[in-house]
Amino acid sequence: MKYLLVFSLSVLSFFTNAQTFNPYKSRIYFSWGYNKEWYSSSTIKVSQPSQNSNYQFNNISGEDKIGWDKLFQHELTIPQYNYRFGFFLKKHPSWGFEFNFDHTKYQMTPGQYAHVSGTINGRNVDTNLVIVDSVNFWKLNNGANFFLFNVTKRFYIGGTKNGLFRLYNIYKLGIGPVIPHTENTLWGHENTPGFQFGGLNAGFEANYRLEVGNYVFIDLAQKVDYANYWGLRVYEGTAKQSFFTYEVMATLGLMLPYKEQKKPEEGVK
Repeated sequence: MKYLLVFSLSVLSFFTNAQTFNPYKSRIYFSWGYNKEWYSSSTIKVSQPSQNSNYQFNNISGEDKIGWDKLFQHELTIPQYNYRFGFFLKKHPSWGFEFNFDHTKYQMTPGQYAHVSGTINGRNVDTNLVIVDSVNFWKLNNGANFFLFNVTKRFYIGGTKNGLFRLYNIYKLGIGPVIPHTENTLWGHENTPGFQFGGLNAGFEANYRLEVGNYVFIDLAQKVDYANYWGLRVYEGTAKQSFFTYEVMATLGLMLPYKEQKKPEEGVK
C-alpha cells in the first residue's frame, strides 16, 4: 500500500495542467490486472433442516490468497485477477459505463477461535472452538467473484503539452451479482464444490489512470465492495454470509478511439 501511494505521488509530480488538446475523448477500453484483498469480520449462518440444525459462526475472520507472487509458475487465471470492459460516451465523454469483474479469493482464517451458537442436531449450542480444516473450514477460494455494472466519471488531472501522457482520476459506482465457488466442510461433512449464483454486491472504485498515446493505459486503483451471499451450498443445507472487502489493484489496458465521422465537403449534400 505504501509503495502504491509513493508511486502515485511520483507520477503526479511529472504532470502539469497545461494543455493544448482535448483530454476528454470517447474511447472503448479493456484492461487486465491483479489484486490484493482485506476482508471484514462476518457471520456465517447455516441451515441444515434434515439434521435439525440452524446455527452460526460469529465474528469470523477471513483472508485472501494472492497467487500472483508466483505468477509464471501456473496459469494466468489462477491468481487473484481482474478485468474491465468499458467505454466513455460520445456526447458526454467524461461519463461512461463499465463491466467489471474481480476474481477474489476468500477463506476462513485457520486456527482462529470461533463462537458458535444456535441449534446443532436438535441441541442448543453456545461455545467457542478452534477452526481446524478437517472439521470446519469455509472457502470461496476459486472465487468470491464480484461482478459489477458500473457508472464511471473521469476527471483530467494533467499531462504533457503534446498530449502523449495524460493522467486522470476515475470514479466508479456499481452493483451486480456474485458467482462464488463454494467449498466447505462442516463438522466433518463436505459439500459438493462448484460455482453458483450466490447473491449481490455493490462497490465503489477510485483510480489513477495514466494514458500513453492513443492505445495504452495503466490503472492503479482502490475499491470498497459489500457482498451479500445467500443460498450457498453446504452439506444437506444452505448458508449465508456478508462482508466488506477492501482491494488494491494494478491493471494494464488497451483503448480504441471511436471512428470519427467525416464531415461532408462544402457543396456536397
